[in-house]
Amino acid sequence: MSSDPIVDEIRAIRDRIAARFNYDIDAIVKDAQEREALSGREVVRRPPRRPEGWQEPAAESATKE
Repeated sequence: MSSDPIVDEIRAIRDRIAARFNYDIDAIVKDAQEREALSGREVVRRPPRRPEGWQEPAAESATKE
């Protein structure tokens, strides 16, 4: 299997970022959210797209025994 230089670069960047935060996902997410807020850019969030005919799974019963 041949390696893709772009994929290799992305993986190296991802590893450097993770190492900076001691591989703590909560710290990585917090930093990303802070940088996003400070960027001044508008962030657009859309609801997830569902396939035609999609039905939400039934909620679990609140009265478990």
